[in-house]
Amino acid sequence: MIRSELIQKLADENPHLYQRDVEKIVNTVFEEITGAMARGDRVELRGFGAFSVKKRDQRIGRNPRTGESVEVEEKHVPFFKTGKLLRDRLNGN
Repeated sequence: MIRSELIQKLADENPHLYQRDVEKIVNTVFEEITGAMARGDRVELRGFGAFSVKKRDQRIGRNPRTGESVEVEEKHVPFFKTGKLLRDRLNGN
């Protein structure tokens, strides 16, 4: 599902809301999650999962095309851990 499909589904299920308002709500939720993660905070949605940021240390990598050693800089990457309810639902429990 992509963002526009999510907005459309929520708008269809809530006919009392204008689509532009649903779009604003969805965008605000995503912006808040992104902003919290940019600050290094953890975002937990009970039953769904938790978003966090993990640090990857600097390392020496290898260019797959040439085999040459390449220095890979330290970076921060998003990480998602599923919640128990989501895992159970995906596994048919």
